[in-house]
Amino acid sequence: MKKTGPNKSETDQMPAFEGLTLTQVFLPASADDVARAVAAVRAAGVAGFDTESRPTFRPGEISTGPHVVQFALADRALLFQLHHAACEQAVRELLEDEAVVKAGFGLSADRSQIRARLGADMRAVLDLDHLFRRRGYISSLGVRAAVGLVLGRNFRKSKSVTTSNWSVPQLSDAQKLYAANDAYAALCVLNALAPSADELALAQRR
Repeated sequence: MKKTGPNKSETDQMPAFEGLTLTQVFLPASADDVARAVAAVRAAGVAGFDTESRPTFRPGEISTGPHVVQFALADRALLFQLHHAACEQAVRELLEDEAVVKAGFGLSADRSQIRARLGADMRAVLDLDHLFRRRGYISSLGVRAAVGLVLGRNFRKSKSVTTSNWSVPQLSDAQKLYAANDAYAALCVLNALAPSADELALAQRR
């Protein structure tokens, strides 16, 4: 029998997930800032990962995203806005870097969007849903249920922020925190699961 994670009403009873604060969220734009951000991600070797795109509302409308690509480390999150040329090139290099494990949830859609937008093939990508599947859980647990299951915390997601315009030049504080903690929560779940080297290798092949 497949195991399931907690439902929304159950996670609503849990203490709030304490994520990164605004002082821990960085948006590199200049060439020097981008270079330092890339070096930090490479030095860590593992990062929580996610993307954000301006939503589409009309039937048949094709997304031009992702517009923001985020990498979360133990003490900070780096949000790359792809309208900056330096950010676009840096993200392309990090996504194709086999020495940097990118861990997140539901990354199949991200993979196709990234290929269309950046022409990059994501490597060393770890979809955490695959780790949970190997441990007997349903294939699409998602960040809310995973945080509740593994960390015993309530990870709230604001629909108004989710569907906001991620292509704007200046992100709001709410957008910054949302994007940062989506990626940071994935890193926290990965660390709590403490997967074996074999589990990591198998999950990344999926």
